[in-house]
Amino acid sequence: MQFIVALLKKLPILPIVMLIAGLLLGLLFGYVIAPVKFVDATPAYLRADLQEDYLRMAIDSFRLNSDPNLAVQRWQNLGVGAQQAYSNIQANPGTADPAVVKAYGDVITAVLSSGGGQPAPETEIGSSSVMRTAVIGVGLILLLGVLAAGGFYLFRLLGKRGSGEVTAVMQASEISRNAEKTNFEDLGLAPPITQTMTTYVLGDDLYDESFSIDTQAGEFMGEYGVGVSEAIGVGDPKKVTALEIWLFDKNDIKTATKVLMSHHAFNDPEIRARLERKGELVVVEPQAQVLLETATLQLLATVVDLEYGKGPMPSNSYFERITLELAIWPRQG
Repeated sequence: MQFIVALLKKLPILPIVMLIAGLLLGLLFGYVIAPVKFVDATPAYLRADLQEDYLRMAIDSFRLNSDPNLAVQRWQNLGVGAQQAYSNIQANPGTADPAVVKAYGDVITAVLSSGGGQPAPETEIGSSSVMRTAVIGVGLILLLGVLAAGGFYLFRLLGKRGSGEVTAVMQASEISRNAEKTNFEDLGLAPPITQTMTTYVLGDDLYDESFSIDTQAGEFMGEYGVGVSEAIGVGDPKKVTALEIWLFDKNDIKTATKVLMSHHAFNDPEIRARLERKGELVVVEPQAQVLLETATLQLLATVVDLEYGKGPMPSNSYFERITLELAIWPRQG
């Protein structure tokens, strides 16, 4: 189950949602708003046996009215199937008078050979314009959706930058880029499969980082990440008092999880009771290290930098800033 969840996280959700929405809009437009209507079709669209029945009725009508123009018109309505239907009737007249069948054929031959009539083109179904309108409509809807989503994203991104405002996310990214990674080889350890710096800054209420674990050959091994686990107080921005670190291994049925807590949260019985079900509780200390293990993976989390908020809250209760180094190794044995 965890493996499926991890794969779903890797899928491009927005294009998939837009594809499904486009299909639903297309079906709605094609079957409800502007459904295709098959009207004014000629007998040329009938099955061969029904075309033969139609020609028998045309011959019977010719026996009564002897109208050559009407006879030719009905012949032309059958299109390319007229000759085969007539041959079938000649071979098996049934209740039709063979003399009338021959007379009908003679009239058709005489009129067409003299240029008095041309085979009627097959009726063009009036739905082509409707289908064209449907395709254009769905295309415009999808295009407007893409433009709206892209415009909204750019507005949020460029609007912040254009105003000169430095957001919490931008601060966190800058801190993580400038943080120095540990050289584990200098410490006598094998280099990790992957090594990441991640930073939470007060104001990033949606802080939730996740990273893929892949071999050098590109084989997916699992995922790991960190996100907000608990906040205290009221109002904005959110006062984060605990972070949750997790490690997913595709070869393990359980996801390893530990909760990094502020001093205040760690000593608060109510907060501890709420967070104990999420995993092992660990109090945050500068340069402290936390190890998570699964069947085939190990994650070492190091608290590289830590600063508590100084607002009107209990001392050491929420994070102003915290930078973590997350390193992954294969688990030996």
